[in-house]
Amino acid sequence: MRLPKHVLLGAQSISVATLLVLGSATSPAQSQEASVLTYHWKPDRSGNFIAPALTWANARSVHLDQEFRAQFSGHIYAQPLYWEQPGQQSGTIIVATESDEVFALDSITGQQRWKRSLGNPIARDDLPCGDIDPLGITGTPVIDASKQALYLSALVEQPNGPSHLVFGLSLSDGSLLSGWPVDVADALRANAQRFNPRTQNQRGALTILDGMVYVPLGGHFGDCGDYHGWVVGFPLDKPQSVRAWSTRARGGGIWAPGGISSDGHSLYVATGNTFGADTWSDGEAVFRLALDLRRTDQKQDFFAPSNWRTLDNRDADLGGTNPLPIDVTTNGTTQSLVLALGKDGHAYLLDRANLGGIGGQLAERRVSEEPIRTAPATFPATDGAFVAFQGEGTDCPSHQRDGDLTVLHIRAGSPPTITTAWCGAVGGRGSPIVTTTDGHSNPIVWMLGAEGDDRLHAFRGDTGEPLFTSEALTGLRRFQTLIVARNRIYVGADGHVYAFGF
Repeated sequence: MRLPKHVLLGAQSISVATLLVLGSATSPAQSQEASVLTYHWKPDRSGNFIAPALTWANARSVHLDQEFRAQFSGHIYAQPLYWEQPGQQSGTIIVATESDEVFALDSITGQQRWKRSLGNPIARDDLPCGDIDPLGITGTPVIDASKQALYLSALVEQPNGPSHLVFGLSLSDGSLLSGWPVDVADALRANAQRFNPRTQNQRGALTILDGMVYVPLGGHFGDCGDYHGWVVGFPLDKPQSVRAWSTRARGGGIWAPGGISSDGHSLYVATGNTFGADTWSDGEAVFRLALDLRRTDQKQDFFAPSNWRTLDNRDADLGGTNPLPIDVTTNGTTQSLVLALGKDGHAYLLDRANLGGIGGQLAERRVSEEPIRTAPATFPATDGAFVAFQGEGTDCPSHQRDGDLTVLHIRAGSPPTITTAWCGAVGGRGSPIVTTTDGHSNPIVWMLGAEGDDRLHAFRGDTGEPLFTSEALTGLRRFQTLIVARNRIYVGADGHVYAFGF
């Protein structure tokens, strides 16, 4: 049975966006720390947001607040971002839509500060396959705080057909920055590399590291045409001088919502199924990429399961989630690991210094009864680390079964171990995040039952004790994730605006 990729993004259209807000606007954090500049808050995609006022006790007292109002047009799949200029006590919410429009909203009132149209999106009927209509901005943008700039990728209608354009916008008013946008196909053609914008799709989150913005690409739902997995890097000060890495075989798309993760030194991506590969050719794999995106065949720089060919044939991609770099300390021993989660329900622990090549995992365990396709989140445990993901766990405690939230406990060792800590009764397909008051205290796992029970859920992170469940919310779409800023939580959805305070 083939497992469709369309569930990553949802098959239904979104007409308006919703932001879900929680908490008060006061915090002693500095502006850059308070800002949410990238997917899941930091380039490592940990999803561990610091919210000093969100204690376990306060999570129980969440209540509806109708003061925050924000309405705008367009379907939303990208995570909203939050930007706060130094010295200000309120910030700006950035929302990018499938209509190729970007909106800047006041983070307290929801009122529009500016709007930028980037062109016309592409109708589904004008593409060889896919499940989003129209198709514009899907991958989560990224903010460069030093330049006060927003970078994003958009599919735009051009006289010669669809074009993937990468934009740089000023955060102050949405104006175009000098040298942008860059046409991906044109820039790669100058490097003698072929890129078909009609069959390629951009769904994963962008990231910035060492003066470069990196854009991951894959294909459309349906796996049509000659597409590949790509990572394209654009120097912020000279955007036309691109660097690129791509899979050798057809397919191998990089399509997880978290896109590219980073430990601050390297980039990590996971690829999906390839087609017609008699020998392994970059599919079903985790790659560590250098910042110059130079290809290497060294085993320490990639991992693929031994059954990669079976995964190819089943469309059971390893690339349904982004690789998650984690540091795990147990009994005084710290290991630097990478966690990979697959659509076959398996979890793989890799040595971050030596990914191991084909079959080179340190540990492997089947952890989910169903495919894992969302973005995980991680937070410290007293003797290791917890990882939360959307999926029905295989070893849930008897009193915590029948839910779509699973939390793993990972411990360092030779080999490291993976066990199920607890499971949460959430019905739906949201991507979880975690809030802590200082990075480790009062951990709370938050998840939306998107396209399921459509409720916001909160659980105590160490035990799984339920802390909060909202009434049913309309307009939530699967795999949506939350952001936290100034003790508020914002979520992209459709229809209207929900606000919760405590």
